[in-house]
Amino acid sequence: MASALTLANVRKSFVNAEIIKGVNLDVAQGEFIVFVGPSGCGKSTLLRMIAGLEEVTSGDIVIAGNRVNELPPVKRGIAMVFQSYALYPHMSVFENIAFPLRVEKLPNSEVDTRVHGAARVLQLESRLQHRPGMLSGGQRQRVAIGRAIVREPKIFLFDEPLSNLDAALRSEMRVELMELHKRLGSTMIYVTHDQIEAMTMADKIVVLSAGEIEQVGSPLELYHKPDNLFVAGFIGSPKMNFIEGTCTSAANGKVAIDLGPLGTLELDRDAPHLAGETVTVGIRPEHLELAGGDFTMSITPTLIEHLGIHTVLYAQVPGARSFIALFEGDPDVAEGRPVDIGFARADVHLFDAAGQAVR
Repeated sequence: MASALTLANVRKSFVNAEIIKGVNLDVAQGEFIVFVGPSGCGKSTLLRMIAGLEEVTSGDIVIAGNRVNELPPVKRGIAMVFQSYALYPHMSVFENIAFPLRVEKLPNSEVDTRVHGAARVLQLESRLQHRPGMLSGGQRQRVAIGRAIVREPKIFLFDEPLSNLDAALRSEMRVELMELHKRLGSTMIYVTHDQIEAMTMADKIVVLSAGEIEQVGSPLELYHKPDNLFVAGFIGSPKMNFIEGTCTSAANGKVAIDLGPLGTLELDRDAPHLAGETVTVGIRPEHLELAGGDFTMSITPTLIEHLGIHTVLYAQVPGARSFIALFEGDPDVAEGRPVDIGFARADVHLFDAAGQAVR
């Protein structure tokens, strides 16, 4: 599949601070890529470099086979949708969507065709003569997206476009954006700090930390096979539980991990180098079960959330900074009352002293 975008050893520095530290990435034509990571990881800076709003310190940005480092944004074949709608309040929806086409001095007939086409895709046809002040937040965001669609770009860039919306509207707009991607078949790059948005929308997720790519893969690849502690802790909600322990033996394709008061956990891992090392065991809250599994332990819930569809238990566990268990439905559990829980060895993630996954 042809590459829509290639980043080759892209770096960005401000004075003496290196913000983007040698990013390499290939984005295929038609992919929906999500950049995700905590605040300050460089995801928006990277997006702005692709757009041409930030200069590249070194490295190459290639769009549709052409190096675009020195090209202005308007010449790159991209369209960007920002966190703020940035609509002109005195203009109608039609003229807001048409604005970039007016700048290009396209004929009125072409402007009319493109605007109505975008409005039809975004279900805004009945709103074209309204002004932004008459629209809901979701409709305003659609207008901003429509302004990008009419430019018929090679790549759509979205910089946290849903963060100003309430939770229910964000959920609706996520679905609308995924449907829009299917209809248009365009390449889309989307920035968010919300890993749930990333998991539900992306063909491929790029996890960033401190200006570097930690892992690239499909949502389920990152969920089931995180490369390191950072990705394991960032992907998944509630977050993965981590328990520190010591590998007491590692031979014949098996490792034994001393988890202190919790007991000894044996796993199938061919990792003789772990013997005597400090390791971290990871288990997702949703992979815990009541009174079952290959490895069992007792916890005393300090807080319980009854959410109907599932129940969330919070507890203090030796070797763990925090511990969360998630069970379906409304089981018979109570704060302050010990409960036996367990998990299957197949669901355990293991990380070495450097935080790298051991599979």
